[in-house]
Amino acid sequence: MNKKISDKDKQDWQSFIDSNDKLFDKDYKLTKDKQFKTRQLDLHGYSLDDANQKIKYFIISSYEEGVRKLRIVTGKGLHSDNEKNPYVSKDLSILKYSIPEYINNNPSLMKLINSFGEAKIEDGGSGAFYIFLKKKL
Repeated sequence: MNKKISDKDKQDWQSFIDSNDKLFDKDYKLTKDKQFKTRQLDLHGYSLDDANQKIKYFIISSYEEGVRKLRIVTGKGLHSDNEKNPYVSKDLSILKYSIPEYINNNPSLMKLINSFGEAKIEDGGSGAFYIFLKKKL
């Protein structure tokens, strides 16, 4: 390895230091794009009607505050009493399925949403999901 720095390299380095040029930081854009303001809502213990009202308010207020990523924890429905009632759907009344259905059928909420996503295992896995909100205009 050559430890001696050439005169041209020294001159180039000095001219760079003296100039106002900035180097593009490729890592800054990658980290900036991935860091969203995030909020979480845990719906454990809510009735279906209460959960629907809570999620509606939560999405609208989060959008107004410029939050871009929501984590909604619904639970997996393992402790639900729905299986004891033969007149209630075993799937559709569980919050895990009902909340996304409610949001999809609400056009005013869907205008604020870019997409849904499955939660990572450390964020609740199949008992939670993400909502990615549009940028507030």
